[in-house]
Amino acid sequence: MDKSTLEGQVAVVTGAGRGIGAAITEKLTSMGAIVVLCGRTEKTLQATASRISANNGNAQARTCDVGNHASVQELAHWVTKTLGRVDILVNNAGVAEPAGPLHVMTPEAWEKVLNTNLRGVFYCIRAFAPMMIQSGGGHIVNISSLAGKNPLPNGAAYAASKWGLNGLSYSVAEELRTHNIRVSVVCPGSVDTELSPHTGKTPSKMLRPADVAHVVGMLVQQTPQSFVSEVLIRPTQKP
Repeated sequence: MDKSTLEGQVAVVTGAGRGIGAAITEKLTSMGAIVVLCGRTEKTLQATASRISANNGNAQARTCDVGNHASVQELAHWVTKTLGRVDILVNNAGVAEPAGPLHVMTPEAWEKVLNTNLRGVFYCIRAFAPMMIQSGGGHIVNISSLAGKNPLPNGAAYAASKWGLNGLSYSVAEELRTHNIRVSVVCPGSVDTELSPHTGKTPSKMLRPADVAHVVGMLVQQTPQSFVSEVLIRPTQKP
């Protein structure tokens, strides 16, 4: 990988302490971007940032709860003051509650899923899209799921958040394309991470975080006349 590919560009990756977010951060720094990795757990953020720095990547960790508007605003203020721009925003932060039918789910659990997976994306786009407009363009990549395309029994809240995220992505893409901002949605199938166990699945057949990161790397290198709005990723063999 040519490390000058994204040289001078600034990326913000949410939910970046581990799993898919950490893999995306590693990918973008390997391409030369300055990456602000954010999440709620400082320890995991710092561990990822230290690992990337040891490999000569530029990663700066900042704690942020995307479901809290004030927290996102504080992050955006820090990025503006410290780095002066944002070229890439990857909305990766997400949560899922234990599996079970919707009619026994608590309102608090519902709110937790929708607040992070959907409202958090709104907060981040609201905070960072104006910075992209001001600088003349950028990329917004929303990490969704195949659960946003298909039924998910015993995971209705998670599916609802991802169906909603897809609709948000397609609509915002139309709003921002005239500003030279591409909004893409990535929908992976089952990914083998410590945060997303899939009961009954075979881990060795599941996707890896690096598979999702690879797609993000492709999306932020599109030619000027190209706009990939959606990518579905499936494992070669059904796990």
